[in-house]
Amino acid sequence: MTTLADRPATALLVVDLQNGVVAGAHERDRVVANVAHLVEAARRHGTPVVWVQDHETLERGSEQWRIVPELSPEDREPRVEKIYGDAFEATELETVLAGLAVGRLLVVGAQTDACIRSTLHGALVRGYDATLVSDAHTTEDQSAWGAPPPDQVIAHTNLYWTYQSAPGRTAGTVATQDVDFGAR
Repeated sequence: MTTLADRPATALLVVDLQNGVVAGAHERDRVVANVAHLVEAARRHGTPVVWVQDHETLERGSEQWRIVPELSPEDREPRVEKIYGDAFEATELETVLAGLAVGRLLVVGAQTDACIRSTLHGALVRGYDATLVSDAHTTEDQSAWGAPPPDQVIAHTNLYWTYQSAPGRTAGTVATQDVDFGAR
């Protein structure tokens, strides 16, 4: 139900699943396995997979900057580099999605309490339907700096995103096993 005219397509948006971002992330292997499942399902369905890579703190081309080895972006799949939490901010993401006629995003990746939240909100305010895959995002333990433990950060993000809405747009969460790339 996106507010973007002539944008019927869905894309899987994979945010910052890079070696240096998720090395110490909560349940990293389970999350990466869920994302790998979603990437393969999206490809089988013909749904675009768009990869976002942070290069604010990671040196472009370094081992830390690379996508985790369990995931293999295909050459034909767009990659977007970003320096802000919101993957739309000062990037070509909007142009890429417009070119693919995408109005609905399924968002996965890291860090839950930073880039995932920022990108979800960025998508919704720009007119996209934005669904968070509830078991396909993760974050590091920031409790030493006063944050809740990562499992609580993830649970809270899933809770509040389930009830997000905006005029003419949908939000919400879905588990990996329930993702339907053909649904609207």
